[in-house]
Parts: sequence; C-alpha cells; structure tokens
Amino acid sequence: MNQTFSQNSDMKFLVFGAGAIGTYIGGSLALAGYQVVFVERPNVVADLRAKGLRLDLTVDERRQTKDAYLIEPRSFVIEPSLEDALKFGPFDAAVFALKSFDAESAMEGLKPFAEKLPPIVCLSNGVENEIIIAKTLGADKVIYGTVTTAIGRRGPGDIVLERLRGVGIAAGHPLSGKLVSAFDRAYLNCRLYPHALSMKWSKMLTNLVSNPTSAILNLTAAQVFANKDLYKVEIDMLKECLAVMKAMNLDVVDLPGTPVRALAFATKLPLWLSKPFLSKAAGGGRGGKMPSFHIDLHSGRGKSEVEYLHGAVAREGAARGIPTPVNKVLTETLLALTNQEIPLEEFAGKPEMLLSKLK
Repeated sequence: MNQTFSQNSDMKFLVFGAGAIGTYIGGSLALAGYQVVFVERPNVVADLRAKGLRLDLTVDERRQTKDAYLIEPRSFVIEPSLEDALKFGPFDAAVFALKSFDAESAMEGLKPFAEKLPPIVCLSNGVENEIIIAKTLGADKVIYGTVTTAIGRRGPGDIVLERLRGVGIAAGHPLSGKLVSAFDRAYLNCRLYPHALSMKWSKMLTNLVSNPTSAILNLTAAQVFANKDLYKVEIDMLKECLAVMKAMNLDVVDLPGTPVRALAFATKLPLWLSKPFLSKAAGGGRGGKMPSFHIDLHSGRGKSEVEYLHGAVAREGAARGIPTPVNKVLTETLLALTNQEIPLEEFAGKPEMLLSKLK
C-alpha cells in the first residue's frame, strides 16, 4: 500500500470498478479534491497504478479545457481486493455501477465485510439492484441513484464524456443531501429526487427503447424505427411499462438532461407523430453505438440485462395483474439467444420472425 491521496476534503469514497461509470464518477470526485479508493481486478490495478486515469471531459464547457485530464496515481488509491481497499477507510459512501447481472455475485463478495462498508450509492440500470443490496447489507446501506450522462469507455480507467446530462440521487437517506453537494462540486450535475422508485423506473423507461429489438434482429435503432410494425412494438412495450408504473402509483419524472415525461407523452400520440421524437430519444444517448443489449449479446459473454429491465416489467406486471406480453416475449427471446438455445442467425435481419412471436 504505497499509494497516497489528498486530504483536502470532508468525504471519502469507495468506488467499485474502474469501468465507464466508475471512472467517470470516481475520477470526477478525485478531480474535485475528494478522497477516492477504487476496487478493481488485479490485472487492471497494476496498469492503473502505473499510468493513472484519463478523463476526456472536454464537452463539458464549464470545465473550460480542450485537453483530457490525466489523474496521476498518487491522486487516488486502487486496490485489487475489498479487504485491501477497506484498510484506507472508514468511508463515507461507496459508488456501485456494475451491470445488473453481476449484482448478486458482487453482493456475495461484499457480505463478509458488511459491517465495515459505508452506504452504497447504486447507479446501476434496472429497478431491483437496490433490493439485492438491502437484503445483503441492510436497507440503511442503500442510496438509490441513476446516471443519464453518456460515457464512452476507451479502456480501463480511460473514458470520454460523450453527452453531459447528470446524476440523480433519491432523498430519504441521511447522506442524500451531502452527496448531491459533493457530486455537484465534482461537476456531475446532480439533482435530488423525492421518490426513489419513480426516479429509477423513469430511468428504466428510457433504457427500454429499441434495446432488445436491436439485439434480437441485429439492426440499428434507426433500422428498427424505420419499420412501422417494429415501431409499434416499441410503443406497445413502453405502454406496458407505463401501465405497470401507474399500478405502482409511480410518477414519470424528468431526469437530468432527459425529458422522460415527453417520452411517455409520445406514446399517446399517433404513430406518425411520435416517431420523430422517439427516434431522437433512441439514438441521442448512444451516438453511433449499438444499444447495450446488442453489445452484450455479440460479446459472447452469455449475459444480458434484459432480464433485469424488460423482465422486471413483466414480473411486476404479473404480480399486479397487468398484461405485459411484449416485454415478456422480448425478454424470453433475447435470453434464449444469449444462452445459445437458438442461433443468432434465426432472427438476424428478420423482423417478420420476431413479429410472428408477438402476435
């Protein structure tokens, strides 16, 4: 443990992973003078201890810079195990932004250290990760959060800010207000939300658009939206999620830089009128990149977050007597492809195959 960090702040953060979100949030906090300790895989630790972090935040005009920030290794700590990282504690808060399909296994690794862990700000997509964390560590150790800012990852500890939107933190935890202030000081554009589930479900609503259809059919979001029948599938999918939210008494709320209420309103419009808006919503946050489900499916890693997004809509709908046939079929089909129960070629470029399953 030959690393040191500055002592000029009143909060210390533990960050799980130096992926896209972890590097962006943790790196931004480090730039603002906060003490940050990362936990990463051993093969990544050696590299980042040698070269530090690189954050290209040039699109954020508030920073008034044309160059990427290079955060030297002495300005943060990175350790290969939670046990080693906790030696730098105690911590005020932790940042958790892992994929939903990694949440259960991650919690198993955290369980032995539950008493030493600080409250965890969960920025992962989906609406069930906080429940998993609470079951493992206790409800007092969970702070609901969400990220709408678009981040590109060039490699471990190397990210580019593609579109600045912001971060949401749910009220109700003793640390909520202090976290908003700290995140704002780090230029993360943070906003406090009074209702955690309304915030999380509103974010999930934005994640649903053209995600499974793109993966299943091997088409871009633009190609999906160009097909009038597939576009109707997108609308029906969103309507199911909105019906579930209504049954749960959840509001659709706008998120930082993301007009979610307008997205929900678009589902009430004639298809021809709503398409331009939803097309922009589907592609605006991704640039030229394929949706995340497509990336995960074609990476061959055998995991998909569809079970935790569209699958969550279907599960909650079933529990409340709300029909969700579109979300159910999309979930089952993409999981079958992910698990190699059917070949990728069976649906690739064949919208009629998917549409036949949805009739």
